[in-house]
Amino acid sequence: MNTFEDLLKQFDLNFFGTGSHKISLEKAMSLKQENKAVFIDVRSKEELAYVSFGFASNIPISELPQRINEIPEDKTVVLFCASGPRATIAYAFLQVNGYKNARILTDGLGDIASYFKPRYVLKNQKDLMI
Repeated sequence: MNTFEDLLKQFDLNFFGTGSHKISLEKAMSLKQENKAVFIDVRSKEELAYVSFGFASNIPISELPQRINEIPEDKTVVLFCASGPRATIAYAFLQVNGYKNARILTDGLGDIASYFKPRYVLKNQKDLMI
């Protein structure tokens, strides 16, 4: 288990850039389809009322300490929020508590919504939907 002090020492330019603690939506969804990942949405219940994602469990950051036992340690834990800071705090909390497979989702809420939009393959102009 890392101490918080040990973890802070890792918060360098690489950490806030493209460090290995981050994961793309495409890679995370691939792991989820293989039952190797879970998504944790750390936004508040109020935010969830506006936009929610059925593939993710909601554990607001303020409830994370009391609900940590709901998060499996044997899977990649993909954390996300509206813009990143709470997911980063949740990542730090999980790391200090022994979760070595926690990752921060690199994609935002708009990217997540776009990922699930229906996609059409056009064979010819008649296939256009209006």
